[in-house]
Amino acid sequence: MSKGLAGQVIADTSRSRVDGQKGELLYHGYNIMDLGANSSFEEVAYLMWNSEYPNAEQLAAFKAEMAGMRTIPAELMSIMKSLPTGGHPVAVLRTMVSMLSLVDADAENIEVEAAKQKAMKIAAVMPTIVAAWQQIRNGNEPVAPRADLDHAANFLYMLNGEEATPEAVAAVDTYLVLLVDHGFNASTFSARVTTGTLSDMYSAITTAIGTLKGPAHGGATQKAMEQFIAAKDAGVEAWFNESMETGRRIMGIGHRVYKVEDPRAKIFRPLAENLAKQSEEGHWFDISLQVEQLARANQFFIERNLFPNVDYYSAPVLYMIGIPMDQFTSLFAMSRVIGWSSHVLEQLANNRLIRPLAQYVGPEGLTVPK
Repeated sequence: MSKGLAGQVIADTSRSRVDGQKGELLYHGYNIMDLGANSSFEEVAYLMWNSEYPNAEQLAAFKAEMAGMRTIPAELMSIMKSLPTGGHPVAVLRTMVSMLSLVDADAENIEVEAAKQKAMKIAAVMPTIVAAWQQIRNGNEPVAPRADLDHAANFLYMLNGEEATPEAVAAVDTYLVLLVDHGFNASTFSARVTTGTLSDMYSAITTAIGTLKGPAHGGATQKAMEQFIAAKDAGVEAWFNESMETGRRIMGIGHRVYKVEDPRAKIFRPLAENLAKQSEEGHWFDISLQVEQLARANQFFIERNLFPNVDYYSAPVLYMIGIPMDQFTSLFAMSRVIGWSSHVLEQLANNRLIRPLAQYVGPEGLTVPK
């Protein structure tokens, strides 16, 4: 038995490949280092849903179609405005994605083209939900989406009520590209399990969002930023030494799969450094770099091959461009929904109910007391 299914292959996939020994990540054959430097989020979404990289004409049509799906239905916006303003953003996102099925008369249709359309609708409207909740909980009216802005730029416009700087847009777009898919991670696996029952696209994505919410998965980016704030307050070296003495985990260093540096961290580190040079909040990069240097000089991390993962430098990147910490996981979901939905499509194409066995270790032979 392998606890947590560690090392177990449970299905074939053409969506992404993770090589933890080489530190390599591919999306449908394309290296993440290439995609991260040269592709937009929309191009990667098209790739994942259509198994081919778009040409200029295909991309323009795809962008226009997605842009036309960004509006939250009026009846759901009304409900959203009635939610307790203290609700966690990911809980709100999970709830609203689930409720989208209630205004889709064809929600149960899981034929390939219908399922792909639902995936596009969910991916297009998720940034609107995230941004709208940020406005609502601050007592403001949500900002309507703009069809003339690309995905990342439109999100930041709705979030802040004004157009973002090119640097901020580029940072968010890169973030969305880098988080799209990552093998059979916990949330992707949960989406495929839900799909295996022949449930609908909305149910699968709702399941995945709930799985992503945990601090051992999507919530780790927020925890990484919280530790940098704690390190700043206590002094970086003192904070690090106390962490090692008390066994407190250094969030964002180490990965279940990678035994070398996460390739996405290789992109986020210089991105964070460049943003720091243009930001009044640039000290957050300095702090994260200091913590990394202390860790990589420590035998505990050296012996265990523990390096920064995708959460580590993405935390200061998001923080420096003004994303609220409790919205970090929502941005993760805005990206990973592309991977989730592409895996749903793959599961539907060759479906079998996912039903592993459990090893019973409880008592036997008990009788009811007389």
